[in-house]
Amino acid sequence: MVPDGMSFLQLFLIAVVQGLTEWLPISSSAHVLLASDFMGLVGRDEVLINAASNTGTLIAMLLYFRKDVGAAILGGFELAATPVTKRPLSAGARLARCIIVATPFALIGAVIYESIAPETLWTALRSVYAVAASTILFGALLWWADARGGQSRSEGDMTLRDAFLIGASQLVAVIIPGTSRSGITMTAARALGYERVEAARFAMLIGAPILAAVSLYGLMGLAGAPAGGEGATIADGLIVAAIAFVSGYASIGLLMTLVRKMSFLPFVLYRFALGIALLATSPIVAGAIG
Repeated sequence: MVPDGMSFLQLFLIAVVQGLTEWLPISSSAHVLLASDFMGLVGRDEVLINAASNTGTLIAMLLYFRKDVGAAILGGFELAATPVTKRPLSAGARLARCIIVATPFALIGAVIYESIAPETLWTALRSVYAVAASTILFGALLWWADARGGQSRSEGDMTLRDAFLIGASQLVAVIIPGTSRSGITMTAARALGYERVEAARFAMLIGAPILAAVSLYGLMGLAGAPAGGEGATIADGLIVAAIAFVSGYASIGLLMTLVRKMSFLPFVLYRFALGIALLATSPIVAGAIG
């Protein structure tokens, strides 16, 4: 059932927006939030549909980086057996260890935030002004990190401290719409000296656990919707996830192609333009001009 009178076209557009922007450092949450507000999908439905669409983008990433994902999964078993085998860790096991270290802080912080954050804080952080400010601010941070010299480290150089710091940065994106989870992790990786392709790849790989948690939250919420109700259902969530998978896979390919050839500057400029446009069209500014 299409929620609250929403058309299939509107859900389709939200899914495409989420898929295209999830892995680009421009904030999918900000784009989906703004698109949902514009089209009238608010409250529970907006949150759950957005969360469910992450299922598609997660599967797209797992498929695109299937070799790395497979190596990390096998490496996880190797890591668990290390106390017995005493063998040096393979590249896959080291990757698995970094992903494990990068995950808990952001997940625990997100659960705490979701549980105790007052509604007034949620409303304030999701306002057009907060989204515009974070879009510009974190765009500037990405610009700074990307412009620093000497960034040629690869995954093989990653320490557990680096993995923790990059993973922990995800918490900022969980709390503040407009930050961009992929953007803040790429910023952290670049600031720590990692090469662009490596920063983008690792940022996407460590996003898998938290996206899996968000996806599960969305799908469970939609599955619990009362039968025959007017809100979004699990069928809507699965449709959105399928569409987001297609657009998400395309956006990953675009991102990896671009970072092999140029800097993150195009994304930074886009963030600046988007933030300025949001401020220019906000009710207060529009009223003052009018």
